Amino acid sequence: MTSESTALDLETAYSTVSDTYRGADLDIHALCREMRHTSPVFEGDFVAQFGVPTNAGMQAGTRPTFALFKYQDVMAVLRDGASYTNGFIAEGLGAFFDGLIILAMDGEQHRSVRALLQPAFMPETVNKWRDKIDRVIRKDFLEPMVTLKKADLMDFGLNFPIREMYALMGFPEDDTQTYRQYAAWALAMVGGNQIDPAKAPEARRQAGIAVKSLYDAILKVVIQRRAEGSESDDLIGRLLRAEHEGRQLDDHEVTTFVRSLLPAAGETTSRTFSSVISLLLSTPGLLDRIRADRSLIGKLIDETVRYEPVATFKVRETSRDVEIRGVQIPKGSFVQCMVVSANRDEDAFENPDNFDIDRKTKPSFGFGFGPHMCIGQFVAKVELNCAINAILDLFPNVRLDPSQPAPLITGAQLRGASKVAVIWD
Repeated sequence: MTSESTALDLETAYSTVSDTYRGADLDIHALCREMRHTSPVFEGDFVAQFGVPTNAGMQAGTRPTFALFKYQDVMAVLRDGASYTNGFIAEGLGAFFDGLIILAMDGEQHRSVRALLQPAFMPETVNKWRDKIDRVIRKDFLEPMVTLKKADLMDFGLNFPIREMYALMGFPEDDTQTYRQYAAWALAMVGGNQIDPAKAPEARRQAGIAVKSLYDAILKVVIQRRAEGSESDDLIGRLLRAEHEGRQLDDHEVTTFVRSLLPAAGETTSRTFSSVISLLLSTPGLLDRIRADRSLIGKLIDETVRYEPVATFKVRETSRDVEIRGVQIPKGSFVQCMVVSANRDEDAFENPDNFDIDRKTKPSFGFGFGPHMCIGQFVAKVELNCAINAILDLFPNVRLDPSQPAPLITGAQLRGASKVAVIWD
């Protein structure tokens, strides 16, 4: 399917992105806690100290930058898509997408494109896939592992969300190597957003190859699906039938829209899974509770997303002069919304540094908030719920492997655990 020059290994691509966004060995929670108390609106590039890319790409550091740490401030910015915009991303992270990317859209363009894409990821659509998602997780991934009695669950955690999400998008499911290659290319696009001068040229070269390779591969699927006709509920099928601005989408538009979603399709769920399973197995008494009452899995997922969000910050650009807590922020400034801080704001959450699935339900920002809230969050929650249920059913007395290091959730951005070694009886 691929030439040697364009083929990429999924595990290598995932690790490369993890390394790019891991950042300096600093305690991000402690630093944010201090800022909440001493400088809730900070003038300066707070994220720069971690040495990780932002969606601004090389634009970071070229204009006034501010960081927000309080729950209410972060909520207000993420909610207000008119005053705090995303268009700058088209020249930052979006530069590696060679076309439309929904994350970089604002206003009416964003609303109309999201209306096209969203139905494929809504509960009424995804619930039709729930039984199939559960069956694939059990039959294709976990049941073959039962007799091993030990595993690094991240081998499973990396692959199952990609398999499920790519099927939901409408790609063939019977060729494992194909969807793994698509996922590796998508990760290479994210990896192109490299700020280390020594690594940037090669990262951007790989991203350029991945951009074209992924486009060409998706286009073939789109052309074939259009020729065959498609009545399915998957994303490609829906886009082939959709009208946008009074006309049917052409093959280029369908291909580009699908490609723009692939970098987040699976990869962020993998990282969320790593944190969910790590906290489930390391929090005293929690595993027994969840095993006995599976209705608590939803709360487990939500509390994990609050406590250890994969995306620790969101960046916006001011479209006008604004004022936050008496601080004047001029038009054209970057605003770093520190999600990882807002999710542990003492004014919003009681005992915020405690992992507590029984806490009162309240919105957090792990899946974003406002008009750019994660389009695939319901899919992710269904996949995670099915995966946790299946692990508890198929791996009796599953527990952390005492002979291996305990899982460690790290990363200044794209947080998660790289390994979760477990054993079972």
